Amino acid sequence: MRVLGVDPGLTRCGVGVVDGVAGRPLTMIGAGVVRTLADADTSHRLVAIERGMEEWLDTHRPEVVAVERVFSQHNVRTVMGTAQASAVAMLCAARRGLPVVLHTPSEVKAAVTGSGRADKAQVGAMVTRLLRLDAPPKPADAADALALAICHIWRAPAQNRLRQAVAAHHARRGRSE
Repeated sequence: MRVLGVDPGLTRCGVGVVDGVAGRPLTMIGAGVVRTLADADTSHRLVAIERGMEEWLDTHRPEVVAVERVFSQHNVRTVMGTAQASAVAMLCAARRGLPVVLHTPSEVKAAVTGSGRADKAQVGAMVTRLLRLDAPPKPADAADALALAICHIWRAPAQNRLRQAVAAHHARRGRSE
């Protein structure tokens, strides 16, 4: 499975592509950031993020896009920009018919480090180890995007089993009514 992880941000939108399946060694295909100018108009920044996302989707052809779920922060301006960048990533994936999954920061940290309270340095260190890299990906937004992709690859089998169980339950209930 090839997953594009997106750590949304208006100034730096982290992107990372990982290939693999749960239980096997994973491979980093690419990592980086889509940058926008902080003093540019928000609408132009969103267009720049869209162009960057389209370029990553064209180049790496992921099967799934995993985006960090935006959570409430103290700074409303920051959360708005993050939510807008997240929406652009989801829109670009949806236009191509790609599944979009959302993972919370604590889910990602727990999947990659074993602790939902891990800091950025711990996440970067584990991403480096799990992908057998020489050094942590820079900037941290790229490492976070790779962590999102890893989290999804590892969680997908359980999520698929749960979806199948729910579908089977609904099918049985439909027949008995």
